[in-house]
Amino acid sequence: MPRDSPEAVMLYSRRHGTASWTTLEETEEDMKLFGIAVIVFMALSSLSGCGYNTMQAQEEAVFAAWADVEAAYQRRADLVPNLVEVVKGYAKYEADVLTAVTEARSKAGTVKLSKDMLGDPQAMGKFQAAQSELGGALSRLLVTVERYPDLKANQGFLGLQNQLEGTENRINVARVRYNKAVQEFNTSIRTFPNSLTNSLLLHLTRKEPFKADEAAREAPKVKF
Repeated sequence: MPRDSPEAVMLYSRRHGTASWTTLEETEEDMKLFGIAVIVFMALSSLSGCGYNTMQAQEEAVFAAWADVEAAYQRRADLVPNLVEVVKGYAKYEADVLTAVTEARSKAGTVKLSKDMLGDPQAMGKFQAAQSELGGALSRLLVTVERYPDLKANQGFLGLQNQLEGTENRINVARVRYNKAVQEFNTSIRTFPNSLTNSLLLHLTRKEPFKADEAAREAPKVKF
């Protein structure tokens, strides 16, 4: 194409340090691509206003709160073997109660709930039921201790009692924090414009909270 053609314009390439010729059609195509890039950049920049980052941060908060719940329950489970051994030394005729605690601990240990399963109501129900069963067994064990004054005065038992009390408090706090994080997350993914962003880009699903039940209300009472 002649350099003096009206269909051509001269563009200077900084990269090569030389002048080159291109058609107006090619220039317009480049401008279109540049415009698309600008639009995409602006869309990505505005995602935070549509809840894109917020919802993901809230989901991570749910996962972190769940990790605290698991840690608190694991701490309680770790106390059970020593507690059973101490009680066994004084309450030799309470075999049924001790066996129930040991079996409940074993069952609770087999019911795992990963963060990817937090949206499964059946899985959450099984996990909560297993932990509630262990809590009920511990309640019955500690009621049994009332009949053994020497055991209640044992320093080893008193130390375990204090640890168990602190652990039960941690469990309650962790559950409350988890439920709060779940409520905020579930509300967020259902509220516009987050709901639109989620349906188009993220596909995050609601999480299951802990539900109050009778077993949960019968948490071990460790004060005498």
